[in-house]
Amino acid sequence: MSLNLKMGSDELGGVGFVVGILLGVMLILKWGLMKVNVWIYERGLAKAKRELLPPGDMGWPLIGNMWSFLRAYKSTDPDSFISSFIRRFGSGGLYKSFMFGKPSIIVTAPEACRKILFDDDAFEPGWPTATLELIGRKSFVSIAYEDHKRLRKLTAAPVNGHEALSTYMIYIESKVISALEKWSQMGQIEFMTQLRKLTFQIIMYIFLSSEGEDVMDALEKEYTKLNYGVRAMAINIPGFVYHRALKARKNLVNILQAAVTKRRKKREATQGLPKTDMLDNLLDAEDEIGKKLDDEEIIDTLVMYLNAGHESSGHVTMWATLLLQSHPEYLKIAKEEQERIVKNMPPGQKGLTLKEFRQMEYLSKVINETLRLVTFSLMTFRQARKDVDIKGYFIPKGWKVLVWFRSVHHNPELYPQPKVFNPSRWDNFVPKAGTFLPFGAGTRLCPGNDLAKLEIAIFLHYFLLNYQLERDNPSCPMMHLPHPRPKDNCLGRIIKVST
Repeated sequence: MSLNLKMGSDELGGVGFVVGILLGVMLILKWGLMKVNVWIYERGLAKAKRELLPPGDMGWPLIGNMWSFLRAYKSTDPDSFISSFIRRFGSGGLYKSFMFGKPSIIVTAPEACRKILFDDDAFEPGWPTATLELIGRKSFVSIAYEDHKRLRKLTAAPVNGHEALSTYMIYIESKVISALEKWSQMGQIEFMTQLRKLTFQIIMYIFLSSEGEDVMDALEKEYTKLNYGVRAMAINIPGFVYHRALKARKNLVNILQAAVTKRRKKREATQGLPKTDMLDNLLDAEDEIGKKLDDEEIIDTLVMYLNAGHESSGHVTMWATLLLQSHPEYLKIAKEEQERIVKNMPPGQKGLTLKEFRQMEYLSKVINETLRLVTFSLMTFRQARKDVDIKGYFIPKGWKVLVWFRSVHHNPELYPQPKVFNPSRWDNFVPKAGTFLPFGAGTRLCPGNDLAKLEIAIFLHYFLLNYQLERDNPSCPMMHLPHPRPKDNCLGRIIKVST
């Protein structure tokens, strides 16, 4: 019996030894695999420069940190991705990583964000392949500084100019009023889906006012598919999001090309036609040397504006509505302000003007706080045009730089209790450069930022005065990609509370 026990003990010891060897081999294999990206992308740097790289983790070969990023953003705690870098590598605000197929520096420090967004000599757009291919290589997201400056100059006034905003207000107001009335009679709706349709109608009117409803419906359907692929990995294989998005892009281009061709022929055949929308402006636009935009430039500009111009406005409007309704004390202040504005309108005035919009001081704080808390675009992409030193760290030429807006907006040193919705934090508060970036910053600041705020404010004005939202699933789980939203798209009913 003692012999059997001894043999059993020896066997267990042998098994334990083998398991230990296997675990050791696996750990060594993992260590080796985790060093592949480091060896590939750092070996060409001088030792002194390697030592000055930000601390970090370049993840697995080929996929880098994308699995951990996607896992975090598909969980209930998306901020765990950045938190893991801070926990392991400190709070320096710059971290090396491997994202979207490229060696990257993640930036969360406000002063570094400001430097990267404003220094066009050192940094240029660095969007991933998926974004470039889907939005277009001649759109704002990818063109070089001089081309961007030219295109922005040609499009800025027709989108954000005082005269343009005054004109758009009339249309936005009429669409908001009719949409709210319609929704209140529909029963159960997906509030976010309906808002996206509304903001798409608005941006379509601004850019393609004379196109029919069939064109609008076709474009909106394809844009939904395209948007899911903009932040995806560029895997062009059936079944992957990017593959479906590329098909949507092709359909969009075909629809827009037909519209551009038709409109160009019409304007060439009839000289002196007045400009009715942004497409007319793009067709007629000339720079100082008389150079006009070609079809590809016009189409890529339309793809970018139509996508950005309805996605962000629709989502932020939904969140502002939800956040106000879940905080009755703030809703009361916002509603009283809108009632005062209506009461103080000149006799006989029908509808809002820019004067009333500029009187919406508290509502402006609500919108800013919503933009901060939700952070519709969690990051933006830049690329180092040359070797750069920031905060004592070295960023190699050609490496991607991810300015992580969400971390800046949720920094407790900048915004105490950052997860709390509190419009009053904006009382007498002007954020420093690099600390509030809902529309980016620098020369690449979103060109439609004023229009977006105008849309949101007009919707909230009429909603606060006359309606409320009853959600079917107030505790509905969240989705964070491609943008934060309730999984049920905010299912509920719009209730009219006054006439």
